[in-house]
Amino acid sequence: MRLEDGRVIVTGAASGLGRHFTLALARAGAAVAAGDVDAGGLERLRVGAEGLPGRVITKRLDVSQEASVVAFVQEASEQFGGANVLVNNAGILRDGLLAKEEGGWVKKLPSALWRQVIDVNLTGPYLMAREVVAEILKRGIRESVIVNISSISRAGNPGQSNYAASKAGLDATTRTWALELAASGVRVGGIAPGLVDTPILKNISEGSLKELVAGIPLGRVGRPEEVWLALKFIIECDYFTGRVIEVDGGSTF
Repeated sequence: MRLEDGRVIVTGAASGLGRHFTLALARAGAAVAAGDVDAGGLERLRVGAEGLPGRVITKRLDVSQEASVVAFVQEASEQFGGANVLVNNAGILRDGLLAKEEGGWVKKLPSALWRQVIDVNLTGPYLMAREVVAEILKRGIRESVIVNISSISRAGNPGQSNYAASKAGLDATTRTWALELAASGVRVGGIAPGLVDTPILKNISEGSLKELVAGIPLGRVGRPEEVWLALKFIIECDYFTGRVIEVDGGSTF
C-alpha cells in the first residue's frame, strides 16, 4: 500500500510515538484520524499538522470504552470513506511489583492497576480492530493493514506484570488476526520498541535510565523516527503479515 493512499486511524496520537506517526503519515499525504483522551494534546497536534499534504482530523477517544471506540470509528469511516489502516498505539504504564514486603507489611499490586493496563493496552486494541475490520468488510475494502504497537517488555520485566501481560497478549492477537483476516485482504503486524525518546522517559529517574541504557548494545535510546521506519515498512510491504518487528537497539529484557 502506498502511504498517500492511507486512510489511517492512530490511537494514543496526542504525544510520543502516536504524535510522530500521525505527522509522518500526514507528511506522506495520508489522511489520518487521530484519537486520544488528551484533548489539549490533540489540539496541539491539529495545529502542528496544519499545512501538511495529508488531512488530519482529531477527536477524543478512550480505547477502553466500547461506546467511545464505536463512535470514533464510525466518524472516521464517514469522513474518509472507510479506514484502511489502523495503528493501535494507545498504551499506559501502571508499574508495581506483584507483592513485596515493606517495613513489616506486604504491599500488593492493586487490582485496579492491573485492570487499567489490560483495559487500555489489550482490550482497547481488540475493540478498535473489531470495529475497523467490521467497516472494512461492510465496505468491501480489499487492501488494509492493522499495526499493533507492542513492547520488548512482552518477554517479562520486573515491576511490569500488567504491562508485560498486555503486550504479550497483543502479540498473540497480532498473529491470530493475521491468520483470520488474510483471506479478506487484511494484513496484521506489530512493532515491539525498546526504550524510545518520548515523554514517558521523564517518569524514569536519571540513575535508572543510565542503568537501562547500559544494557542496550547500541548504547542509546531509540528515536521516534526509527520506530516510524518500521511502521512505514509494514504499511508499504504487501507481503508482510503475522510478525512483530523489534526496534530496540539489540536489547533483551
